[in-house]
Amino acid sequence: MTALTPLEFIHKKGLFGDHHKQYERDMLKISEVNNLTIVQIVKYKKSKIQINSTKIDDLEIPIENSKIICNQKTRILCVAPNTWLIVSSKENIINMIKEKCSDENFAVTDISHSRAVIQIKGTNAKELLKKGCPINFNIFEKNMCAGSVFSGITVVIDLIDTNPNTINILTLRSFGESFYHHITDAALEFGYVGV
Repeated sequence: MTALTPLEFIHKKGLFGDHHKQYERDMLKISEVNNLTIVQIVKYKKSKIQINSTKIDDLEIPIENSKIICNQKTRILCVAPNTWLIVSSKENIINMIKEKCSDENFAVTDISHSRAVIQIKGTNAKELLKKGCPINFNIFEKNMCAGSVFSGITVVIDLIDTNPNTINILTLRSFGESFYHHITDAALEFGYVGV
């Protein structure tokens, strides 16, 4: 039995919106990101462990809110005080996390199947998000994250790169279809490629 992705029957490939007289390489690209493991880690209040002594996939866990530490396959997002999301394409990442984060000190929850992840890539990616999100994207930099809303839907925004702007947006799977429609509708003005 194979698992269906959250946007399996929703995401469309091709050119959409105001794409006339534009080069495809300059247009926004919208895609669903699959095959990620997403794990939420919360440090218990009673825990006496120092988080800066803990490393996962050879990455220090960031303690500054909205900060991301990453390598090629794993990103650790500090989404709230003593709360992190680990987003990884590594197959054994859950075992690595459980090895470093004991049950006595951390709540570790695999939330991979409860999230839809959409990637927006291109020069106008931040402009697109400004249409439905109250974050000041002018000060949003590479390897920053934020929890917010887009058109009333709760999201986590992860700025992966700024050349070109590459942004992963995580939302609850149950809101995936609505969120996808809001994003693609907002992208029509710029023209976009569904990939």
